Formats: sequence, structure tokens, C-alpha cells
Amino acid sequence: MKAKPGQQKLCFLTLPPHLASKQTLPIAHINNQKTSFLSSSLQTLSRCLLVLGQQGYHSRTMANITSVIQIITLFAIVFSTASSVDFNFPAVFNFGDSNSDTGELVAALGDFLELPNGQAYFKAPTGRFCDGRLIIDFLMDAMDLPFLNAYLDSIGTPSFRKGCNFAAAGSTILPPTANAVSPFSLGVQVAQFFRFKARVLELLATGKKLGKYLPTEDSFQKGLYMIDIGQNDLAGAFYSKTYDQILALIPSVMIEFETGVKKLYDQGARNFWIHNTGPLGCLAQNVAKFGTDASSLDELGCVSKHNQAAKVFNLQLHALCKKLQGQYTDSNFTYVDIYTIKSNLIANYSKLGFEQPIMACCGYGGGPLNYDSRIACGKTKVINGTSMTAKACNDSSQYVNWDGIHYTEAANQYVSTQILTGKYSDPPFSNKMPFLLSLKF
Repeated sequence: MKAKPGQQKLCFLTLPPHLASKQTLPIAHINNQKTSFLSSSLQTLSRCLLVLGQQGYHSRTMANITSVIQIITLFAIVFSTASSVDFNFPAVFNFGDSNSDTGELVAALGDFLELPNGQAYFKAPTGRFCDGRLIIDFLMDAMDLPFLNAYLDSIGTPSFRKGCNFAAAGSTILPPTANAVSPFSLGVQVAQFFRFKARVLELLATGKKLGKYLPTEDSFQKGLYMIDIGQNDLAGAFYSKTYDQILALIPSVMIEFETGVKKLYDQGARNFWIHNTGPLGCLAQNVAKFGTDASSLDELGCVSKHNQAAKVFNLQLHALCKKLQGQYTDSNFTYVDIYTIKSNLIANYSKLGFEQPIMACCGYGGGPLNYDSRIACGKTKVINGTSMTAKACNDSSQYVNWDGIHYTEAANQYVSTQILTGKYSDPPFSNKMPFLLSLKF
């Protein structure tokens, strides 16, 4: 059951196996407010403890939650100290595809996303291909920064003081082809950043009071440059190339990626945060197109060659990050293994509170995939005289996949908490979210 902001709703707390015999315990009614992961978790557990005491829950359950609160309180001190050193960025500049697009492609092409997109959190479409928040939204929240506005979304007096998002759905690292969904390849996004920076500096030089809307000059050097792109280079190639041809293409993709990073470095960028690509073969879109032969699927029901290509891509991207770190010793390159996090989610979906690892929540056709490439989420089409609508499932929080291509907010939240442990990064960083909890609202 979804609650509107400010309304009461049932909250569930998932405890580690060694802390509780039951995986999920109904614990309290709390307000659904946007706060940082750490503070909201502590506040939630404190309120839950009070309510549980009033409701007479078993003393072992009470003791378990009390212990968890003590752990979180202890790490809250560590977190506040560590985040002020490692995560105290004045701004974030993001480059990527639909995994982190907060409205760029929709604003650029004049297209419309319709409900149920955005329904889980924003209660309306925002240009995100998701039922709610993306990974980047959770990461911005964890850094106590506002959600990023898209570079081309000029309506509503957007503020770019804390950064700017150049990511556009459908974008690739390589220059776009004639049939590309998005014209905003990584090179174009970097060029947009050049224009953005130059214009910001021009406006700041006028002396006008624009600090509310624009980043400071030193934000360009001290800010965090996040890059999450490459999925479409691989996924799109499978429609016209053989597996071997795709592997042969990857070095060219890496050269283009390196060129973009070097251009950003020349503009003063020093802090890079780079996501690798996820298990493409586990997306309903790819299973529907390339997984009709059972022999092409792995033990999880994912298309094997898509995932193998992603692994090769990630190995080369990881090597490139190490090379760049060695070349630019005054910079910081953090490589984040999104592939492993998402693969673990799909492999252990039931233990993590999900019911469907691959099947799309918003789609058409029913099981096992609920995906039809002809009908996008929220759209209605007449095909062969029949009106068909891609509708959302009853509870998107039980699904990993939102629309056959993108992840749900619930899945994005899980991925984000895993990222923030630091153990999936190279170099690893001290835990920013060290508590072993998964809160589902």
C-alpha cells in the first residue's frame, strides 16, 4: 500500500539472519519523509521500538532492534566524520544513460512519460524511466545533496548550484548512429558540460546574485564526476552484430570513454566515480528477444552471451580506470562494480524481499516476462485491431524490473545501499552505510 507524503503507512524492517528468526517483521506506522538513509533508519527504528513496546512484542525482538539501534548510533558518529572527508563534494556532474537520466531526453525530444512512471515517489512522471527514484537519486540523498536537474530541463527555475545531470536515456559511449534513440553520446554530453561550465563562469563574472542557481567556480575542480554509461553500446550491438564482433568492438568503446574522461580532466575534473555495466542478459527486453531458445539462458534465466559481453566490457573498463589513476596521480578514480551487486540481487531476490527478478512490473503480455517491445510502460496502442495498454503491477516494490529495461525504485534502493558499503568499489572506501538493514516502505 502506497501512502502519500505525510500520511501513515506500514513499514517493514528486514534483519540479518543472526539477529532475527523471521526475515520480515511488521513494526510501526511512520511518516514517509525524504531524509538521508542513516538518519531516517535511526529515526524509524527508534519509533518502531517505542511502538513495539506499546504493542507488547516479544522481548527477543525488542532486544534485537535495540542492538541494531546501538550499532547504527555508533556508526552514525563514524559516518558523520567520514562523509565530511570523503563525500563532502560541493557539486556532482553526472554523465550517462537512462540508468541516471533525471529528465534530459524527455526535455530534449519533447516526448512524454506518463503514469505509472514516477508513481512510487514523485506521484507524477519526472523524466525518469522508473516508478520512482534512480540510483543517482539515492546517492545524492546519501551525500545530503538535492536531486540533480537535467541540463536541458529549463522549466520551473531549476537550480544547478549543487551540480548538473547530462545523462540522457538511450545514450551510448560511441557516437550515435542514424537509428540511435538518443543523439547525446558521451562525447556530446562532455561538450554540453564545456558549454555549461563556460556559461556559469561568464554569469558569475558579471557579479549578479546567481549563487542560488549556479555552482561556485571551485565546484568544477572539487566536485564529483559520475559516469554510468555503456549499456546501450552493448545491448544495441546485439541486434546487428555477432558475439565475436561485439567483443571486438569493446576496445573502440574504451578509447572513446578514455577520450571523454581526459577532456573532463583537462577542464579541472579530479574526482571520478565510474559505474560498470549491469547484467544485460537479465533484462526482460533481452530475454524476450534473445532468450527464446532455452539453451541461450543461464541458471538464473538470463541470456548468457549478453552477460558474458558485459563481463568483458567491465574487465576492460576496470583496467582503464586503473590506467587513468596511474596516469593522473592528482585525481581519484573510483570504479564501482554494479554488475556484481545487480547479479546478487537477481540471484537472491527472494531472500531480499522481492517476488519477481526478471518479469517486468509495467508491461503487457503477462507472465513470464510481461514485456512487449511494441508498447512502452503507460502507453496504449491499437495492434491488429486490439487496444493494448502497458499497465503497472499492483506492487512495484516486489519487482526488480520496472518496464523490461529499467529497475524499480525498490531495486535501485537496494543497489544504492550496497554501493555505499564501499566493498564493491576499487579502491574500496570505508563504509558510509555500515548497518546491515534493508528498509522497505
